Amino acid sequence: MSDASVCFVCLGNICRSPTAEGVFRGFVASLGRDDDFVVDSAGTEAWHVGEPADKRARAAASRRGYELTSRARQVRADDFERFDLVVAMDNDNLAELRALAPPGLAARKLRLLRSFEPDGPKGEVPDPYYGGDAGFVTVIDMCERAARGIVEYLDGDPRND
Repeated sequence: MSDASVCFVCLGNICRSPTAEGVFRGFVASLGRDDDFVVDSAGTEAWHVGEPADKRARAAASRRGYELTSRARQVRADDFERFDLVVAMDNDNLAELRALAPPGLAARKLRLLRSFEPDGPKGEVPDPYYGGDAGFVTVIDMCERAARGIVEYLDGDPRND
C-alpha cells in the first residue's frame, strides 16, 4: 500500500498522541516505508494548540531513538476524510471522536491504539501527564507493540479487522 494515512488522537496532543506519531514514524522508517505513510496526531481539546510535545514525552522518546517534532493541534472535521485510520488513546477520546465523525465513517476508521497490539491485554493507553517519568516509558512501550499491527491493518491484513 502507498500513501496510507493515520492520525493518533489523545486529549491535549502533547503526551500520548505525539508519542504514538513519533514511534509510528520511526517504525515505518525502520521498514524503509516512511514514504508510504502520512502520519499525524491531534487532540480532542484545544488547550495546547501550537505547543510542542511535553518535555517528558520528548525526553523519553529521545532515549529510545524517537524524535517528537509535531505541534499540538485540535481534531478537525476534515480529519475523518483525510485519514484512513484515526487511532484514539482511550475510550473517552474514542467516544469524542465518534460524536464528531460523519455518519458511516466512525465504524471503519476509528480504533483504539491497543487494539493493534498482537498479545496481551487490550484497553486504554494511560495518560502520563500527572504521573512520573515511568508513565511516558509505558506509553512508548504500548505504541511500539501496536505499530506493526497498524501497518498490517493499513496494508489490508484481514487478521486485524
